[in-house]
Amino acid sequence: MLRTVTVGYDGSSESRAAAEWAAREALLRGLPLRLVNVREPLPGPVAESALMADGTFRERAERLPREAGATLRARHPELEVVAEQVPGGPMDVLPEVAKDADLLVLGSRGLSGIGGFLVGSVGMVVIAHTTTPVVLVRATTSTEATGPVVVGVDTDKPNGTVLAFAFEEAARRGAVLRAVHGWTVPPYYAYALPAYPSLAAELGVEQSDALAEVLRPWREKFPDVEVAEESRAGSAAVRIVDAACEASLVVVGRRTRRGPVGAHIGPVTHAVLHHATAPVAVVAHD
Repeated sequence: MLRTVTVGYDGSSESRAAAEWAAREALLRGLPLRLVNVREPLPGPVAESALMADGTFRERAERLPREAGATLRARHPELEVVAEQVPGGPMDVLPEVAKDADLLVLGSRGLSGIGGFLVGSVGMVVIAHTTTPVVLVRATTSTEATGPVVVGVDTDKPNGTVLAFAFEEAARRGAVLRAVHGWTVPPYYAYALPAYPSLAAELGVEQSDALAEVLRPWREKFPDVEVAEESRAGSAAVRIVDAACEASLVVVGRRTRRGPVGAHIGPVTHAVLHHATAPVAVVAHD
C-alpha cells in the first residue's frame, strides 16, 4: 500500500488538532495524509430504535470524515488527503491501519489543572500493539511551534531506531535536536559524596562524555543538524518532561515485547506520555 501519515479522527477537538499536526507532518515527509474514522457497531436495541430508523445518525457519521478531509484539502491544497470510515473498534482498527503507515497520529486529552496528557485506554493499547511510530497530540498544540526536537537518550542501552527518528525529524524541521540524558548516582558512590565533593563533578563529566560518544556517529551522519547535549543528574523522565516545555516534538522509545500480558511501555515513556506538554512520538524498538 502507498506510504502515508495516518491519523485517527473522531471529530473531537483533540483529533482535529491531531489531524492538523499530521497534515503538516505529511507535507514535511512528502506523503499523502490518510484520515481514518472508526465507526463502532451500535448495540442491537439502539440500532433498531426510532432514532436510527431514518438513517440520520448514520448519515451524520458517514459525513464526518468526508467533511474533515475537505477542510484539510482546503487548508493544504498541495496535500493529498484520503478520508475513510472503517467499521470496528478503535483498539482493533487503529493498530491494523498503522501497519500501512509511516506514522500514526492520535489526539490526546489534556489533564485538568496539569500540563500534560490524559492517555486513555485506546491510546495505550495502540501504542503497545503497533511497531509503527505513534504521535500523541493535545488539543492545545500549536502547529506553528518551532522549538527543538527533544529525544531521551539512554547511554547504557542507546537505540539507533529512536535516535534515527529524532535526527530525521530535526532535519526535516530545520530544528535543534536536544538530546536529554538523566542519570542517578550509583548507591556505592552515594556514601562517598560527602567526603569527596569532587566525585559528583567527576561523575557528571563521565556521563556527559558517554552521551557525547553515543551521539558522535549521528552527528557525523546528520552534519546539518545542530545538537544540544544535556546530561544532568536526576530522573530521566523529569528531565525530558522539563525539556518538553519548549519542544516542538518529544521522541521516546518503547521496547518491543512479545509477551501477551502488560502494557509493554517502560516507566520513563509512560511518565513522558502523561506529563509532556508537546506532541510525543513513541518509537518501538527491539
